[in-house]
Amino acid sequence: MKKMVSSILTVSAAFMMSSCGGSCDESAKDGFFLGTGVNVSHWLSQSESRGEARANQITKKDFDSIAAMGFDHVRLPIDEVQMYDENLNRYEDAFVLLKNAIDWTLENNMNIIVDLHIIRSFHFNNENEGGNTLFEKPGEQQRLIDIWKDLQKFLKDYPTDRVAYELLNEAIAPTHEALNDLEARLIAAIRETEPDRYIVIGSNWQQSPETIQYLNPPANDKKLIVAFHYYNPLLITHYKAPWTPLKDFEGKVAYPGQLLADTAIFKTLSEEQVTYLKNLDGVWDKQFMYNQIKPAIDKAKEFGLQAYCGEFGVYPPFIDKETRLQWYKDICEIFRENNIANAHWCYKGDFPVVNEDGSRNELPEVLVNKK
Repeated sequence: MKKMVSSILTVSAAFMMSSCGGSCDESAKDGFFLGTGVNVSHWLSQSESRGEARANQITKKDFDSIAAMGFDHVRLPIDEVQMYDENLNRYEDAFVLLKNAIDWTLENNMNIIVDLHIIRSFHFNNENEGGNTLFEKPGEQQRLIDIWKDLQKFLKDYPTDRVAYELLNEAIAPTHEALNDLEARLIAAIRETEPDRYIVIGSNWQQSPETIQYLNPPANDKKLIVAFHYYNPLLITHYKAPWTPLKDFEGKVAYPGQLLADTAIFKTLSEEQVTYLKNLDGVWDKQFMYNQIKPAIDKAKEFGLQAYCGEFGVYPPFIDKETRLQWYKDICEIFRENNIANAHWCYKGDFPVVNEDGSRNELPEVLVNKK
């Protein structure tokens, strides 16, 4: 693997800077460029597909397409159950796909974050069969470290300026200190053999920007990237999404401005439903979203680290297209104006940047903004 990588994957920082249309993030100066990316989701994560079906679901053609759209990097979610059996023996066919994904990304002059998305002891939506025990059973934290130590054996020969690691997706810990302690243990374990690998860390409560103020990364480690996720306001980003309480909501929504454009719908709803909707309502615009994200911007600056929004997006089937695109325009302007690297959720699947035939839809032009 190392020989192949070194022979075909050397891309200079100067090339990356010249190819980013003037919107490069500060991490490029330190040797790891993020810019604008996309999540290749529901493939090695959150999927029941295996064997030939999984292998054919995402191919080199998809990574070629992502690059052609102008994206700078890929965030690749992977799940423990896809990669390992219960005894942490590798599923070799899954690791072949992981290797393919990384190689296809780098061959297309993009960088990649390998994101450990779901483990047997923790699911961000608490959907694991045994529940979330990561912060209840000390042995599960050691198991997470063991997973990363094995992933390192597989990934360590890839260039540190091209491949980064994300420790765990959208953690929910009983206290902020508990998550800080676990991340410190994971970082220390990785640093034993990879002092220069870039590592993506997130704050408590599903990487919400307001909890980044409680993040306490190891001092003087400048190879860290501070990540948050942003899906606000839910009335816009998850309008009628079938996995949410909004799935049966038939009211009108608007953005920017007052989200609930017509409160007459309240007369047809239960008191509990009305309370839920009122808690989500408000006057939203670009400035309001910036104010929510600013704690993440400020904390990253305090640490001297790159700020990164690893997930954001709007569920598209039911919301008005003009409303949806205005939200994207505003959030992308916030990212560019504040030097925030970002990765859209997702490439294919529930928040796609492509049509059913694989052709790009209207989003890449807004997301990438390259002339």
